[in-house]
Amino acid sequence: MTGVQTCALPISTLKSLAHIAIIFIDSHTPSPMPSPLLLGCIADDFTGATDLANNLVRAGMRVVQTIGVPSVPLSAEVDAVVVALKSRTIAPDDAVNQSLQALQWLQAQGVSQIYFKYCSTFDSTAQGNIGPVTEALMQALETDFTIATPAFPDNGRTVFKGYLFVGDVLLNESGMQHHPLTPMTDANLVRVMQAQCKSKVGLLSYKTIAQGTPAIEKEIAHLQQQGIRIAIVDAVSNDDLMRLGPALKGMPLVTAGSGVAIGLPQNFGLSPTPKASVLPPATGLQAVISGSCSQATNRQVAHFKASGRPAFLIDPLHLKGGWQDLVNDALEWAQSHVASGPVLVYSTATPESVQSVQSQLGVEAAGHLVEQTLAAIARGLVQIGVQQLVVAGGETSGACVQALGIEQLQIGPQIDPGVPWCHAHTPLGGVHITLKSGNFGTDDFFTKAFTFLSQQT
Repeated sequence: MTGVQTCALPISTLKSLAHIAIIFIDSHTPSPMPSPLLLGCIADDFTGATDLANNLVRAGMRVVQTIGVPSVPLSAEVDAVVVALKSRTIAPDDAVNQSLQALQWLQAQGVSQIYFKYCSTFDSTAQGNIGPVTEALMQALETDFTIATPAFPDNGRTVFKGYLFVGDVLLNESGMQHHPLTPMTDANLVRVMQAQCKSKVGLLSYKTIAQGTPAIEKEIAHLQQQGIRIAIVDAVSNDDLMRLGPALKGMPLVTAGSGVAIGLPQNFGLSPTPKASVLPPATGLQAVISGSCSQATNRQVAHFKASGRPAFLIDPLHLKGGWQDLVNDALEWAQSHVASGPVLVYSTATPESVQSVQSQLGVEAAGHLVEQTLAAIARGLVQIGVQQLVVAGGETSGACVQALGIEQLQIGPQIDPGVPWCHAHTPLGGVHITLKSGNFGTDDFFTKAFTFLSQQT
């Protein structure tokens, strides 16, 4: 959620996914929700939306996640809903329009607060879409102030003096400067946000955050007096986010990564529950589909291969003459290995390799070919008996979910921060699936995910 560094551009449309729901939703019962909806979230990416839903669930909220804007009201007894869009890298006007449509639907459900969720690496182009969407939502909500922070300390994303760190390095030294879609070359979020906004952007500094909620509230009022409408917020620990949370009570719009979510449920009288989301017992074969080209995913692919497990590389240059033959080759290969343990099918590559492919095929063509191929392979894997599937990369996840015809996802236990196992019913049968943002997860994520699942179900 996600910074998802991928080999591909977003799939042009996911209209067929518009009614997908995560956890609880009944599209056949257009009755109003039995209780007020507390928090309405708009996410600009599929895996990022799951990341946010995961944090809200862990903090005590009952959550629904939809992909696209549903055409019917919610009928489930929940506290929050996350509407997942694929708006991160599309034209700013389109991102704004989709976000406003999501807002209108959420308002119709009676939400009391809106949360615009973006990536913990602040993924955006020079034009947006974080800034334009934020300002459009502010105008629609008739609010003159909001905060912005991608801080997610559990995943090594911290903000200090307005600068975003990924682990121990600045954002522009983390590999994100090579992102094929949203290269991040400046770690100063005040500058990045100001370049995308007409509104004045300021900073809510770590010194104020450390003093606690009353000081934060006082500084927010001071910033507003200075004409600042959007404040980047420093946060280097979960304690910072918990101190920030109460200061956001009643704020019509909050914009952030998923980290801020841990401090919001307390504003509604909710607290973390020891009850974990229980999934059905895991059965069937195991496989990994990896389309992300982030540094983290490259390390995960390398770790999987170094462990001696079988891996099949999808070379985009071999797709120029048609992708179906390569899909058949991959599935034939998988069928000969998967009975012995998890297999990996991947297009993950270095930034240099990605740029070379894009220069030969074109960015959009290369992206479409790869996602189409990986999605077809995912469907084929499930058809041959794979019922435990790890998918890496936001765009890859969207394509695979579409290909599998998934209509519901039940969020289960968290493997690594921001990455839960889920269970879905598909036309091909039940499947356990995890959708991993490219930059999330430890190096051994691909190898440990299945062991973790077996221990939880």
